[in-house]
Amino acid sequence: MRETGRRGNGGAGRTGHEPNWPTPSLLGGLARPARDQLLALGSRVRYAAGRVLIREAEDTDFVLVLLGGVVKVTARTDDGRDALLAVRMGGDLVGEFAAVDGRPRSATVTTCGPVAARLVTRGDFLGCLRREPEIAHAVNTAVVTKLRAATRYRVDFTGCDARTRLARVLHQIAMTYGEPLGAGAVIRWPITQPELATLSGAAEPTVHKALRGLRESGVVSTGYRSITVEDLSLLRRTAFAGP
Repeated sequence: MRETGRRGNGGAGRTGHEPNWPTPSLLGGLARPARDQLLALGSRVRYAAGRVLIREAEDTDFVLVLLGGVVKVTARTDDGRDALLAVRMGGDLVGEFAAVDGRPRSATVTTCGPVAARLVTRGDFLGCLRREPEIAHAVNTAVVTKLRAATRYRVDFTGCDARTRLARVLHQIAMTYGEPLGAGAVIRWPITQPELATLSGAAEPTVHKALRGLRESGVVSTGYRSITVEDLSLLRRTAFAGP
């Protein structure tokens, strides 16, 4: 794949303040010294919304350390349909499977809005894992978490209405990034309605209507730069049992 982002300088990829990466993410879970080692790799890139960063079955092996923004991970089913496998946000790593085993890409990664990242070559990435046991352990843990989530929460959107698709996206994000709060969870990482629309495979006005319906039903509430899932069990029933 030809790189389509804009390269910056070789700095650590932060600007003026420390980003509040979610704790479950790779960057959010690393101690500051190890995180700085990882962020010193590669070069900073920026991508516009709707850009394919990694394409399923292609022979590339770089990794992307996401600094900000949201991407969706999709794969083609046997009958040629697209299935949403995961949502990744700032703080996460994408592309590490091909970097580790050298095989073709297993999924497609597409931006859902503007994304900033560190683009790291396979050689630099593997060298870092050999030198830095803390980073290697964190990456291994992240890979296992992804595999478990893929097994439990693989989502095929075909035949689902917009409300169900939105509920499935919110459920996955809440289970992965949410902070427990009573019977629910708080998603503090900001997600815009255009990003939710892209993730849900629906038009923005449709997602706006579906989100309003979830609020009116007491499933979620929204605040400044956050979404609160009031009841995870209710959200799961909405997501996987239909309206």
